[in-house]
Amino acid sequence: MRVIAITRELTAAIGSCELTFLPRVRIDFARAQQQHLDYQSALASLGCEIIVVSSSLGLADSVFIEDTAMVLDEIAVMLRPGVASRLPELAGVENVLQQYRTLRAIDPPGTLDGGDLLRVGNTIFAGLSTRSNQSGIQQLRDIVSDHGLRVETVETTKCLHLKSAVTEIAPGTLLINPDWISSSVFKEFELIRVDREEAHAANALRVGQGLIYPSSFPRTTNELVKLGINVIPVDLSELQKAEGAVTCCSLVFSAPG
Repeated sequence: MRVIAITRELTAAIGSCELTFLPRVRIDFARAQQQHLDYQSALASLGCEIIVVSSSLGLADSVFIEDTAMVLDEIAVMLRPGVASRLPELAGVENVLQQYRTLRAIDPPGTLDGGDLLRVGNTIFAGLSTRSNQSGIQQLRDIVSDHGLRVETVETTKCLHLKSAVTEIAPGTLLINPDWISSSVFKEFELIRVDREEAHAANALRVGQGLIYPSSFPRTTNELVKLGINVIPVDLSELQKAEGAVTCCSLVFSAPG
């Protein structure tokens, strides 16, 4: 099996990205481009085959490709981002994904961002947030039930997406900011709390035996290393200004070799 990582071009329009919880500050586009290339290199270092989807200039948030789709073992679900400006992003991703999976889709009035979807084993935790609504979550539940998966709704009010507050860093082990999300929902798992000085540090991308992780959270990084986790640091400081993180910038999945 090959490991595919689909990413998307960064456009100069990122300065006009959608923001919910962060104030708008200037993004250094050239630096952001280099950081994105370094991120792709980190994925490649973990054995991923990189596919880059082109993007038109007006798609300010398109680099955050995770919000457009969820790729499962047998199907891929085309999602429906919760802000209208992002709906044109779907077509380019759909054209690529249909080469690897049968596609299903979330329809209006449902909205669902990929950043709100955390799969752990046979459970998909779905954040009910400013970007994802009950209709979108229920549609996903109906779609995946035929594939042995269940969907559990998690109220997400203190951060942009569910995966802003919790991600899986090892089998059965989650990195969490309990100030942003209820720990009780995840009581069956081992929970590692982010450092109290690093509120945004819960988003990590597990790929094979490695964990791609922002270099801007050294305190939490040290704790992860102590746990024996193979941390691959990346600098995404410019994309973080756009409420981006390491899971946002790729769709990672297996495909026949």
